[in-house]
Amino acid sequence: MIKAIFFDIDGTLVSFRTHGIPSSARQALDELRGKGIRLFIASGRHPLDIFPVLDFPFDGYVTLNGGYCLAGRDEVIFRRGIASADIERMIRWQQGPEPFACVLAGEKGMCINFVNERVTRVRKMVETENLAVVVPFDEWSAAARRGVLQLIAFFSPDEEPRLMREVFPDCRAMRWSPLFADVVPAGVSKAEGIDRMLARFGIGLDEAMAFGDGGNDIPMLRHVGTSVAMGNAAPEVKQAADYVTTSVDDHGIARALRHFGLIA
Repeated sequence: MIKAIFFDIDGTLVSFRTHGIPSSARQALDELRGKGIRLFIASGRHPLDIFPVLDFPFDGYVTLNGGYCLAGRDEVIFRRGIASADIERMIRWQQGPEPFACVLAGEKGMCINFVNERVTRVRKMVETENLAVVVPFDEWSAAARRGVLQLIAFFSPDEEPRLMREVFPDCRAMRWSPLFADVVPAGVSKAEGIDRMLARFGIGLDEAMAFGDGGNDIPMLRHVGTSVAMGNAAPEVKQAADYVTTSVDDHGIARALRHFGLIA
């Protein structure tokens, strides 16, 4: 019996084409809520990038790829920051000949060192507000550096192995776009965040379902009792799921929930 469902946002619950939740998915959420099923977000986004986009009352939010988890909108049940040594290495790297645009996501806000074409393309793709203030990293205080929960690093997949080895040895990279990677503390993932959330609500892992479409969703799709990949997901994401539905724009959420008998 499914008692909790976790939804990724971009490309899963929210369309890249319309930048909104399809009406069929919204109706499904209402029906699930009426049956007493707990509904959660599991996203790489910062809470500041989630709350303006989703007006549905979710029971909790696994944000920053599991590094910062909230029951409701206010109760912090888990947080894990990036080691200060990795942040210092990254700041030194930015002062060299190969700087890359990077967002530092803290608990209360975000900072970016500069905006380039990659950053602009991603902002248009997800239609997010410009919430990351442009501040050179050398102006960040030591206290702020210690409070970094996630980095949004705008480097390519080809550059990733070297940077993760030389700059971020205590972190892991999670990616759903070739334009950037989410850099999180080692051990952090949506699966970890789901475990924290289920423990908070007293729900078993076999009673949980998850929907996703990106590479950063693979850990949670492999982890929960029942997993669904969207039709617009990459092949490796589909292989990690128990079931593949149609795309977000082709009512994929509602179709999968009907397949599993969770909505009429």
